[in-house]
Amino acid sequence: MQRSRLLSPICEYTELLNRAFSYQPQAIVELIKDSGLRGRGGAGFPTGLKWDFTAKAEGKKKYVICNADEGEPGTFKDRVLLLESTDKLIQGMTIAGYAVGSNYGIIYLRAEYKWMLNDLMNKTDEMKNRGYLGKNILGKDFDFDIEFRLNAGAYVCGEETALIESLEGKRGEARNKPPYPAQEGYLGYPTVINNVETFCNVPYIICHGAEEFKKFGTDKSCGTKLFSISGDCEAPGVYELDLGSKVQDMLDLVGSRNTKAVQIGGAGGATASEKDFDKPICYEGYPPGGSIMIFNKSRNMVHVLRNFMEFFEEESCGQCTPCREGTKRLTDAVIRIDRGEKLNDEEMKTLLELAEVMKITSKCGLGQTAANPFVYIYENFREDF
Repeated sequence: MQRSRLLSPICEYTELLNRAFSYQPQAIVELIKDSGLRGRGGAGFPTGLKWDFTAKAEGKKKYVICNADEGEPGTFKDRVLLLESTDKLIQGMTIAGYAVGSNYGIIYLRAEYKWMLNDLMNKTDEMKNRGYLGKNILGKDFDFDIEFRLNAGAYVCGEETALIESLEGKRGEARNKPPYPAQEGYLGYPTVINNVETFCNVPYIICHGAEEFKKFGTDKSCGTKLFSISGDCEAPGVYELDLGSKVQDMLDLVGSRNTKAVQIGGAGGATASEKDFDKPICYEGYPPGGSIMIFNKSRNMVHVLRNFMEFFEEESCGQCTPCREGTKRLTDAVIRIDRGEKLNDEEMKTLLELAEVMKITSKCGLGQTAANPFVYIYENFREDF
């Protein structure tokens, strides 16, 4: 992993928590809002606003959940954070608990990361022994503890309401919204859900302040972002870039040559062609999810598209018709194209209309973005079709 400015050592543990506890809980919420920190899981919802909704919601209990279900193809940045920045994750969750009035934290861990579970549990035990977790943290009359739950292997459980359903022992399916988790989440109680990287940014903001955080990135996309970069490049790995960095700057950094396409923001993100390499990666540009996959000019983008569509068809939970039927029909069409069939203009028009219907009528983010690779790759790489 490239050394990170935000995620390198900052304040000493006791100093950081004492600094956080010196604020009133609502003042912490306002600080996070002022920082402009947005969710680092892909959707980019303002973190402080989510905390504010939860803090103001009525409930006998409240929960803070870390979404560590890193199931997006090509994404492995949170794995690195879980291993190398466990302290910051625990700090971020503890501060969130203090800010919203929660005493209960849950880390929902990807099933394939079970091999790191014992080390993570040992770390939380160590934090309890040092007085940083559990009862009466640092003598401040604030209790907060963290437990771990394993995902059952379903991609859809990366969506926050499907994650809650899974935690409650149900089939992983997205809920209707509203109510949102901030009002009625885990077990019906107000719940904050952020991903690993989001929580790991919180200690930096507490230690250095909102203005320092906003020195990086753009006005609408504050801070830096970790990216899992893989594919046709000389130096794949996890990199921290300022939000707003151009695609070409990223390609130069990892030694990508003869590049044909860049998949930005995961399988359901955007597929950039050479003409778009001068565009920024940020919330107002290309979506800054955790995954960047690079394809050189030896790659046939129909083959790439087939892999993406077969993945989405397999991972659809089947609950809503637009996603269940739409992913199958788009996949069937791509398989025909990959076998050498040529679809006429009317067929392609119908498929593009189906993609739009999926985007606006699917119940959760999986169905809403599953058609993105079909649209982007067809529009940008017609020669491969």
